Amino acid sequence: MIAVKKTLNFATDHELPPDILARDDLFEYLMHIDGQVFRAVATRQTLKVKFGQRYYFIKRHNGVGWLEIFKNWMSFKRPVVSARNEVVAIQALTDLNIPTTPYVADGVQGCVPANLRSFVMTEDLGDIVTLEDLALLWQTQPPRLQYKRALIRQVAEVAGRLHAHGIYHRDFYICHFCFKREEMAQVPPALYVLDLHRVEIHTPPSARMQIKDMAALYFSAMDVGLSRGDWLTFLKYYYSAWPHCDWRVERNSSVWQQVFARADKLYIKYQRKISNGVVM
Repeated sequence: MIAVKKTLNFATDHELPPDILARDDLFEYLMHIDGQVFRAVATRQTLKVKFGQRYYFIKRHNGVGWLEIFKNWMSFKRPVVSARNEVVAIQALTDLNIPTTPYVADGVQGCVPANLRSFVMTEDLGDIVTLEDLALLWQTQPPRLQYKRALIRQVAEVAGRLHAHGIYHRDFYICHFCFKREEMAQVPPALYVLDLHRVEIHTPPSARMQIKDMAALYFSAMDVGLSRGDWLTFLKYYYSAWPHCDWRVERNSSVWQQVFARADKLYIKYQRKISNGVVM
């Protein structure tokens, strides 16, 4: 019988109970444990579980198959075949002091990319508010300018640091920025970046990926009510992480013309789906 390659890794400061760690079938246990399901698609599932007195999220990946891999490559997209992609992304953000869901453990089984089974476990951040939630609230309760600009500065600095280091989220919508509800009154509350499973890291940085990320971010904020001053504030702090870049010059670059054009297309497509009853 041929042994199947399997790896298990844990954060040095994790607090998982000893009786869980002592299990001989720990990988299979974490791949099959029941919990509160937050998202489930064909090959991935995200659920919330409790060990001891702490809550965790487990993202489980099953083999994507060769067809999905070929479809991604044919579309010039790098396929995500395991949870290791998110593990690498969490470490990359942590190295840049960008808050994200804290890493606890991960595991991978198999050798063939199309058939890998894997998981990543992270700590639950608790009661969170996403920027999308906040944007909906602002439609009836407009924020103080100081609070709004402080959040814009934070988002800009995070985006700028990521892109200056060639890190691209690939799902860069405001719903993937959040803060803890108990910190909501702080100016600004500490922002966390969520859902890193599609992150790509490019050396050198990629203008194409930058445009895609920023178009997604701008599209998702179109209904927030951003002013010209908000936009200039964003640019100023976005480029603060870029060496030798003057935001006053960069704001007129072709990059942002492409960002706006792509965002407009996304918005039109989204509105069409709403009118057809596709978006819930």
